[in-house]
Amino acid sequence: MARAKPQSQAKKHPPITLRGPDADAPSRDRLGGKEYARELKKLHVDLVKLQLWVKATGARIIVLFEGRDAAGKGGVIKAITERVSPRVFRVIALPSPTERQKSQLFIQRYLEHFPAGGEVVIFDRSWYNRAGVERVMGFCTEVEYQRFLRDTPRVERELGEIGIRLVKYWFEVSPDEQTRRFEERIADGRKIWKLSPMDLESHRRWYDYSRARDEMFAHTDTDTSPWNVVRSDDKRRARLNCIRHFLDLIPYEDVPATKIKLPKRQKPHGYVEPKYPYRVVPEAF
Repeated sequence: MARAKPQSQAKKHPPITLRGPDADAPSRDRLGGKEYARELKKLHVDLVKLQLWVKATGARIIVLFEGRDAAGKGGVIKAITERVSPRVFRVIALPSPTERQKSQLFIQRYLEHFPAGGEVVIFDRSWYNRAGVERVMGFCTEVEYQRFLRDTPRVERELGEIGIRLVKYWFEVSPDEQTRRFEERIADGRKIWKLSPMDLESHRRWYDYSRARDEMFAHTDTDTSPWNVVRSDDKRRARLNCIRHFLDLIPYEDVPATKIKLPKRQKPHGYVEPKYPYRVVPEAF
């Protein structure tokens, strides 16, 4: 039984039509924890169905998560992968390139992580670093940057031609909410690791990043490989909206499953637990 329509007939999601993706969104109450948990559970069931279909059909899917720093990309990736197999949904978060990698083709270090049949590869940041942090911070030359804008749409079009489905998400957060999240990271010892020098620069250079985003969209937001913008001032709504949108994009079907029956446990046949001095972890809780 079909779960979703082919991509050409998939549910249409209206584009952002305000001043830009960072324009003020309509005011809404933040989603409560119970409602969020209830809706996320439903989406997790559908993600498992998608996983079974991907394995059965050998589908290859790439999902890119880009956007403002502290916009909630990591949270939605955790929500997506919480109940599925890491052998099917692989998360790739590459560190800064080594000197050797800097001498390679720019796309080369990403290619080795592309999906084989039956895999969904999630890039937590991607080759679009060149259009964002590398552009703003001067980590690439103008020639390298212009070549990236010129070549990327062609490369992404070819991915589709060889059967790899590419989905691109841009997470946008308002300036005030970004500031609040950064201040929260500074004050919370559990989150301080999430605050890097590049994050601080992204806060200071908000409009430099806005200009870089605008130029990136102008060159790489194509009909064959569009950018999907997720407003993320409300993290819970952003996670649910993104996962629902992703599921709607993929024309997966329910895979027939055999009925599972738990077998009876074998008889001990004389086995006796040994009197071994196990080093048991103290039960402090």
